[in-house]
Formats: sequence, structure tokens, C-alpha cells
Amino acid sequence: MSVEVRVPTLPESVADATLVNWHKKPGEPVQRGENLVDLETDKVVLEIPAPTDGVMGEILKGEGEVVKAGDLIANMEEGAAQSSTPAPAPSAVPVATEEAKPAAVIDDESLSPAVRRLVREHQLDAGKISGTGRGGRVTKADVLAYIEAQAAAPVAPPPAPTPAPVATVPAVPSSPVATTPLAERVPPDSRGRLEQRVPMTRLRARIAERLVEAQHTAAMLTTFNEVNMQPVMDLRNRYRDKFEKTYGIRLGIMSFYVKAVIEALKRFPAVNGSIDGNDIIYHGYYDIGIAVSSPRGLVVPIVRDADQMSFADVEKTISDFGKRAKEGSLSMDDLVGGTFSVTNGGVFGSLMSTPILNPPQSAILGMHKVMDRAMVENGQIVALPMMFLALTYDHRIIDGREAVSFLVTVKECIEDPARLLLQV
Repeated sequence: MSVEVRVPTLPESVADATLVNWHKKPGEPVQRGENLVDLETDKVVLEIPAPTDGVMGEILKGEGEVVKAGDLIANMEEGAAQSSTPAPAPSAVPVATEEAKPAAVIDDESLSPAVRRLVREHQLDAGKISGTGRGGRVTKADVLAYIEAQAAAPVAPPPAPTPAPVATVPAVPSSPVATTPLAERVPPDSRGRLEQRVPMTRLRARIAERLVEAQHTAAMLTTFNEVNMQPVMDLRNRYRDKFEKTYGIRLGIMSFYVKAVIEALKRFPAVNGSIDGNDIIYHGYYDIGIAVSSPRGLVVPIVRDADQMSFADVEKTISDFGKRAKEGSLSMDDLVGGTFSVTNGGVFGSLMSTPILNPPQSAILGMHKVMDRAMVENGQIVALPMMFLALTYDHRIIDGREAVSFLVTVKECIEDPARLLLQV
């Protein structure tokens, strides 16, 4: 019996999506729940599972096509998987070794969408890549290391390895796109230099749209301050081992900043508000967005009800977001909403920047690199680990006094962490 494969209901606010790549070809056996195709939306990559056991039939929508919820994209023949399975077996089993068979399983099932796409783009054999993830799972870092090792070997002509060094820089979201099959090679110029014309991914296009929207609709202004990180560093050094042993997570600095931000938001509610038409919405909860760099671009997963979480809960949540962002397994629910955002350019070495608002939020805190600088303390010049902080805010809803006072509150909480416990 023929079974239709349709695009499932898309997340709220997502009108359409793009078919990235099919994992099954017509005539191939399919098991119920097995991923048939990756579906790229503005924020995340979704998987469309097989609705039943059977055989893959006609594919009606090709890779790169834009589809909407309910669109018919393929057909399957139900219940024919067992009868069709023996057909390819005689030609496949004799030539495959015992080590080659698991490679196909790894390539089709256990790889995350981001890793699977990278393997496909570079035409790699996943079975030859050693996995360092949980249970031997191949991670994006494993694939990049393998590509780098292959590029270093003197077996390919000079032009071939050029994409590999680009792809090994995780801080550049567009690096994996540079080798996409949809890329169009531009003829060399008079000097023989090459270019590529690459379609913008949906996520990159959405990022560009929201950044321009923020520039055009908000009256953005940025205020700066600096904070002495020594008290937090001393506290971390004192309790680091015990904290990790008790909670199974490393004590970082992001939990301190999330807690400091919440204390400041409680004192200055306008910073936690947003504009909706002619109304101002003052949120009575604290959903903090944490900017994370992923292979597909910048994403901002939300730590919901962060005021009700412990330091350990905040650290675990942010760590989980980071891992799932690299694997491409963040859900739409992880990214929707948020009342305030925090971004840390310091992990890439930035000393100072002016972050852009994440609409419809009205403010965002920018953290930066911790660096020893000569400071005056009690009349003496001493070297202290200092960090510049930047608060970009929408001047339509937040006055300068509130913005500056908010940032000073964050500074005071970081320089005296006991304030976070006493809420003073």
C-alpha cells in the first residue's frame, strides 16, 4: 500500500522550509522512524521520519526546494521492506567487510544533521573517522580533525585542500557552506584566481534580516563599563573541585553573569521589557538568551525561568545548549522567546564590541575577554583581571539613567558575588 510522506506541521512563526538533503533513494528499504530528509528552517534543522516500514518510493520534491506544512514530498510502499531487503544483499555482502557494515549504520543513523552534512559535502567515509563522542559517536570536531589531517597529506593537487582549513575554524559560521554542492564556481579572473558563488542559507538570511530589522526599528545606544573579575576568579578557584564533584559540571563565569543580570533586571524592569505596537510589555519572568556559535551561524537558545535555577542548573543548561548547537540538534522551542540576551565575544578574543539587539528584546549584554590591566586600587597601581562590559539598549523604552544603573548593578554583583546571595 502506498503511503504519503508530507511535511509535518512547522513550528510557530515558521512559514516554510527548505529540503536540505535526502537520506534515502527510491527503492531503498526504510524502517519506521528512520530519518528520510533534513528540513532547514530559519532557525533549526528538522528531521522528517519515515511514517512506516517499507520501501522508498518516488521523491516528489528535490533538494533545495522550498516547501510548506502539509506539502507532499514523497511516497513509500508500506510493508515491503523485508521482501526488498534481500535484493541488494547478494551484491553488497560479498564485497563488504565486517568493518564496512557498521560504517553505513553510522552514516545514516547515528550522525547528527550537522555532522552528516559535513561528511556528505566532503565525500567522506564515516566509518574511517574515529569518534570521540559519547558511545564512540562521531562529532563535528572529529570530522574537522579528519579533514585537516587529509588536507595535510601530499596526495591531492594544491587547489583541493583549500576548503579544509576554512572548515576547521568553528568561529566562522559560513565555513561549511563554502563547499556546498549548490555552490557555483565563477570562472577564474585574468590572474587565475578562483571564486565561488554560494547561496545564503536560511539561517544566515534570517540573521541578516533580523540584524537589519533591529537597526531600522530600534533606537539603539550602547553604554560601557569595566569589571574586576578577581573576586569571581578567586571564588571559582576556591570551590571549583568541590562544585564539579557535587554537580558534575564545571563552574564557569556565565552563571555569575546570568544571576547578576537577573538581579539587575529585577531592579530595572524596563530593561526586561519589550515594545508591541504602542504598548510596552513588562515581563514578569526572566528568560535569558545565551548567544551560541553553531556551524550554521549564531543561535540564541533560551534559559527559561533562570531566576528559579541554581548556579549548577544554569551551567548545565548552557553546556547542553553548546553541545546541541554544534550537533545541530537544538529544537525550535529552545530558540523561541527570551526577554534579555547575553553574548560573550571574549571566547573569540574580543576586547570590546557593541552588540546588536535581538528583537523584540530591548537590551543585550556583551561580555568580553578577561585581560590583566594596570588599575589603581587603594592608591596603588596593581595588575587586575579586567573585562569590558557593553549594554546595548533600545532608547525608546529604556532611559540612559536606567541603562547605566543596570550595568553598574551587574558590575557590583560580579565584583562582590555575595550580593547575589543576599540580593543587596
